[in-house]
Amino acid sequence: MDAYDVVVIGGGAAGLNAALVLGRARRRVAVVDAGEPRNAPAAHMQGFLSRDGMPPAELLTAGRAEVAGYGGEVIPGRVAGIDRAHREPGFTVRLTNGAALSARRVLVATGLTDELPELPGLPEVWGRDVLHCPYCHGWEVRDQAIGVLATDERAVHQALLVKQWSDDVVLFAHAYAPTAEDRRKLDARKVAVVEGPAAGLAIDAGRLRGVELRSGRIVERSALFVAPRFVPIDGLLRDLGCAVENGLVQVDSFGRTSVAGVWAAGNVVLPMASVVMAAAAGAAAAMVINGDLVEEEVSVALAAG
Repeated sequence: MDAYDVVVIGGGAAGLNAALVLGRARRRVAVVDAGEPRNAPAAHMQGFLSRDGMPPAELLTAGRAEVAGYGGEVIPGRVAGIDRAHREPGFTVRLTNGAALSARRVLVATGLTDELPELPGLPEVWGRDVLHCPYCHGWEVRDQAIGVLATDERAVHQALLVKQWSDDVVLFAHAYAPTAEDRRKLDARKVAVVEGPAAGLAIDAGRLRGVELRSGRIVERSALFVAPRFVPIDGLLRDLGCAVENGLVQVDSFGRTSVAGVWAAGNVVLPMASVVMAAAAGAAAAMVINGDLVEEEVSVALAAG
């Protein structure tokens, strides 16, 4: 069984940045990556200093090369489970292909899944014309005819926010009826409300043309913001017994969970984190993990006399 100082599970921005920092700290580190990045549908990523506009796949390719440059290993595969070793802390990371990795510490950076509203046509243009984060995509659709699909109360905040990028913003009261207070705020921000549920998206040549209402009316829009349900891929952490609160595995400011030797970083514990924020969380966790390993090594040396 291959032995590592740290096994990182998940090869996105958080996982790769953690592995980079650990490699530079001369730790033996492996990244197990299933190859299913959350932002794969997006053509570009924004708001990452020096990487603004880079396709997400290019960032991951560069990151893997940088990790390898410091001796880190990126192992394609999926983790079936994590077992605690007899000595604490210590773990056996089991892969679905039958391989097993020994790790002194584990960092889980498995991200999340975006559960989209059920609306015909929406998955076809998700990540291109249907978006969820104005800070990630607002500039690219600035001054366009923008819609916000209301599936819950978050849509009102989203509509008020999106107005920063365009004067032409409407809120579709699809599955959420704005309250009187909501409407007062929307009116103040000059965001129109389109009443009634949507039937689907009107798409021409693979691009959004508008939102079709059940009445048959099509409200022309070139971009639509929606709020998906964020579902953390945190089964490995829960199986280890990590504390959960309000639906999220709890971590401190450096990604330390309630289970000794287990850290988590990125969208798996920070659903609202952008790529740059996830990368920063991975770096912070890596520094503390290395410090934790140093403390253990000092204790062992002292005990040995």
